[in-house]
Formats: sequence, C-alpha cells, structure tokens
Amino acid sequence: MTDFTPKPEHKFTFGLWTVGSIGRDPFGDPVRDKKSPAELVNLLGEVGAYGVNFHDNDLIPIDATPAEAEAIKKDFRKALDDTGLKVPMATTNLFGDPVFKDGAFTSNDPKVRAYARQKTLKAIDLGVEFGAKTYVFWGGREGTETDSSKNAVDAIKWNREAMNFFCEYALDKKYDLRFALEAKPNEPRGDIYNSTTGHMLGFIATLDHPEMVGVNPEVAHEHMAGLDFMHGVAQAWEAGKLFHIDLNDQYPGRYDQDLRFASRDIKAAFYLVKFLEDVGYDNPRHFDAHAYRTEDYEGVKDFARGCMRSYLMLKEKAAQFNADKEIQAILAENIADDPAMQKFLGKYSPEKADALKAQAFDRKAIANRGLKYERLDQLTIDLLLGNR
Repeated sequence: MTDFTPKPEHKFTFGLWTVGSIGRDPFGDPVRDKKSPAELVNLLGEVGAYGVNFHDNDLIPIDATPAEAEAIKKDFRKALDDTGLKVPMATTNLFGDPVFKDGAFTSNDPKVRAYARQKTLKAIDLGVEFGAKTYVFWGGREGTETDSSKNAVDAIKWNREAMNFFCEYALDKKYDLRFALEAKPNEPRGDIYNSTTGHMLGFIATLDHPEMVGVNPEVAHEHMAGLDFMHGVAQAWEAGKLFHIDLNDQYPGRYDQDLRFASRDIKAAFYLVKFLEDVGYDNPRHFDAHAYRTEDYEGVKDFARGCMRSYLMLKEKAAQFNADKEIQAILAENIADDPAMQKFLGKYSPEKADALKAQAFDRKAIANRGLKYERLDQLTIDLLLGNR
C-alpha cells in the first residue's frame, strides 16, 4: 500500500484556530479544554504537519499585557524550534471583538476603521516576526443585515483605501509579504461584501498595487453559495492570483461547517486536488477546518491526520487518472485539434473574420457526435472507489 505519511514538501498547514477549536457552537458550550499556542504547535508536530498559521489573537489575547505577550511569543518560538514547524501565513481577527460588530474597514464609524488599521499593522508586524510570507484578509464583518444601514459604494472605497494603505506599509517596511483576500457569501453577517473569489479578483484589479494582492479561496465558502470551487480556483490560478488556499468540506446551502477535507464531497475534492497537482501549485495547502464537537484531543489528531491523508490519497488517484489509458483516450478524442479549424481560431484578423463568415458548418453532424462523458464520469467513479 502507498505510504500516505505527510512530508514537509507537501506543505500541509493548519491554523491555531483549527486544531485549537474547543468545540463551542451557537447552541453549546466548549467540549475541549483550551490549549496554549505552544501546545498546539506540539500537537501539529506530532501529526506531521509542515506549518501553523494564526490570527493575531490566536497567539496573543487582545487584552494581553506587553509582558504576557512576550512570554507567549517565547513559548511559541520554542515550540516552533522544537518541532521544525514554519509559519507561512498570518491574519488579523477583525470579527470577534464587539468593536467590529458593524465591520472593520467598512464600518460607518471612522474610529472603528482607524482602529482596524492599527490592529492590522501590529498583526502584520507579528506575522512577519515569525516568518509569514502571506497575509490573509477575511472580512467576516464587512457586510450588512440591512442595506438601509450602509452605502455599498462607500464601503468599497473604504475597503480599497485600507488595502492600499497596507500595501504601502509593507513596501515601506521592505517586508517580503503578499496579501491574499478571502471571500465568503454570508455568516456571520447576513451578506458579506466581495462574496466570491470572482468578486475579489475584480476588486483586486482596482487597487494601487494589484501585483501584491491575490486570493485565498476556501472550499466551504464557495460551496455555501452552491458554486464549483475548483472553477474559482482555476480562475485565480489563470490570473496569477492563487496565493494561498483553504481546504475543508461543506454541504451546499448550509452554515459554514468547516468539515474535514474530502469528508463530504469526495468527487469535488478529487477534481480540486487533481487541478492543484496538475498545474504545480507550490504554496501551502492549508486546512481551515475543525474536528467534530464529539472529539477529545486524540480525536483532533485523528481529524488533522485525516485531512492530510485524504489529500495524499486523492493525489495518488489524480496520478492514476492521468495514467489511465481509456480515460486519456476519451479525453484525447474530445480535445483533438482539427487542422481545418485552425485558420478560424486564435487572434483576430480581418481576413480571418471574413473567412469565418464564409465557412459552411454542418450543425447536425457536429451535434450528433456523442462525447462519452457518461463513460468518462463512471470511469472516474470506478477509479475513486478502487475498481480500476
């Protein structure tokens, strides 16, 4: 049997907030005791992860004194040194504290917008201190419950001003840092601005330094909206904007479940893994998910190991798909070049347009050709279920 042990080159990462989840939900109290950041790093080292990511307040509580903060950082750094784990990504919690109840960068209150910038600047410094190369922005409170409350155009402008500010700050400090924006359609707000990866890509094009800013798509967030996650990832990749990725699983149309990767829609997870491996994605594969509320910390370890194992099994299945002669024969037949059509395709020219308008096409003959997609899909199912 193939060895599915995670290795550093796989770049599997988890957030402190993922394995550190104590199982609280809107209807129930915590079911696991809280662990310190250093303890969580040691847990991740035990299961074979490559790295650990954090929000500022995952590491240092929002009301910590300077002395308390230094003690936490000292213990955290020692745990990193002991385990060899890296910190590839950091982010800011701009959604938990009551001050952000009506948004951070898009709050109507300029004092809140200024405080959100201050908090983010300090959090960027903290991330860079521990070696982060990617900084993620998830605007969990950047939205509304009623559109009576905000001017959406003002919110867009305020958000743009903030992102431009942080880009200039990173340039001024000479930080080796890229920013990644994370979309979500709703929850905790009724509606969140820039609700999909496509929205984020459009927004990035309006920034002063778009070359510094990409996206951090998350499986659950796109599936909540009933979208095909891999398609959004492909669009980001083609645009050169896939800076980071959040892997988990999700039932469409439900609250943000953050299920163990590939535990719900294994077929969608397969196509995602295949895409990432086929294009040579080499940034961290971050699992933004949580163990079931039923679990103790041994169960949390099972959850973390399961995320990585499922990815590696699907990676092997992707290689089998690419090597399967029947599958590849169907694909080759369907995407084969037709030399007679090349003169009509590619870039525009007046001559090409004239020739195309004069060409006679046999629509019925073209339409009558079967594409064998049913067979192709069943072969994929056979492969995933171990029958090829």
